[in-house]
Amino acid sequence: MNLAGILLRVGVTLLAVAAAVAVGWQLWIYYTLSPWTRDARVLANVVEIAPDVSGLVSKVNVADNEKVSKGDVLFVIDQERFQVAVQQAQAQVELKVQALKYAQDTARRDVTLGQQDNEAISIQSTERATTTAGEAQAELDAARAALATAQINLTRSQVRTPVDGYVTNLNIFVGNYATAGESVLALVDSDSFYVYAYFMETKLPAIRDGDPARIELMAGNVVLDGVVEGMSRAIANTTDSRGLLADVPAEFDWIRLAQRIPVRIRIGKLPPGVELAAGMSATVVVQPKK
Repeated sequence: MNLAGILLRVGVTLLAVAAAVAVGWQLWIYYTLSPWTRDARVLANVVEIAPDVSGLVSKVNVADNEKVSKGDVLFVIDQERFQVAVQQAQAQVELKVQALKYAQDTARRDVTLGQQDNEAISIQSTERATTTAGEAQAELDAARAALATAQINLTRSQVRTPVDGYVTNLNIFVGNYATAGESVLALVDSDSFYVYAYFMETKLPAIRDGDPARIELMAGNVVLDGVVEGMSRAIANTTDSRGLLADVPAEFDWIRLAQRIPVRIRIGKLPPGVELAAGMSATVVVQPKK
């Protein structure tokens, strides 16, 4: 083989190696430094609906996965007992009104009598009558407060949705006993959907609040526009058992890898026909501003 052939082969080989190094370098930068991740989830605020009063469920107005609007009645707790409580409280108010009137009339009469004739009634009796009138006023105030509480309980026996959203995992039926403060169904806030994208910490320097983002849903390969809202400032460590911080499990226990940090992405306007569900998988590509 002549020298020219050898040089040509060496040149081709060097070019191939250089091209491979360049491609490898670009791939390394892309996979380790470019702000993109396949580890992203669509999330939403989930409101746990719990009654404020206890009782038997007399009516359920919604079905599982139904769309509801803020203020809609989800279910009703039997109102008969609460209506009776309101009537009793109203009767107590009327009773205390009459007692106050009698006490005030008595105190006024004793005061007038004492002013007209010092010997007709003792100062002690006048003071007692005035004190009794004051106590009657306090009892009337307490009765009115009890009436207000009874009316609130009657109103709260109709459990309404606090947000627009979707009923999910409905598990309450007519005849069930609902206990105050215990959640009976979950409501997904339809106005709260966002994406949590988990980026390796090596990619965070390229991400800034306000950067546009491309969200590719695994469901149907739908592409959504988004905007970076912020980066989580803390993640849970292995000793944290309170659940207040985002828990990001390590991908491997036997090797030290870059941590994955949650970045919140606001979702833009949805294309027609696109329905989101909390828990969907997505790929997020952040497009840093120049």
